[in-house]
Formats: sequence, structure tokens, C-alpha cells
Amino acid sequence: MDIYSSKFAVILIVILAGIFGLQLTSNSNTGDSQIIDAETCELYVKDSQINAKQYLGEFDSKCMEFKSLNPRD
Repeated sequence: MDIYSSKFAVILIVILAGIFGLQLTSNSNTGDSQIIDAETCELYVKDSQINAKQYLGEFDSKCMEFKSLNPRD
């Protein structure tokens, strides 16, 4: 099979589209999303089924740096 043939290009596009589709479906079915609390910079997971937050006890370093550069009085 020659890489310049149209048949090869179509097969490659179908394979790549399938991989992309699997990535989208696997990312949307997790049910949980990790979010940063704007007040404390703490990471938490929000469960979409019960709409509750579970704090992980970890802090985002970029958020903490930003907060230290722009303190609110």
C-alpha cells in the first residue's frame, strides 16, 4: 500500500477519528471533575451525581503564587 494513495489516506483518517472519538467519550464519562477553589487555591473533586465537593488537601502552586503577588486587604 503506497502512502500517497487515497485509500491509505481515508483509512488513516478513519482510524484517527476513531481514536479522537474514544478520547472524547472517555473524558466525558468520568463523572468527576477536578477544580481549584478560588478562595483557598485548594483542589477539590465535584461529584456530578450528588453535586458535592470533596477537598483533596492539595493546593495549586500557580494559584498560590498568584495570590501572593496580588494580596487582598
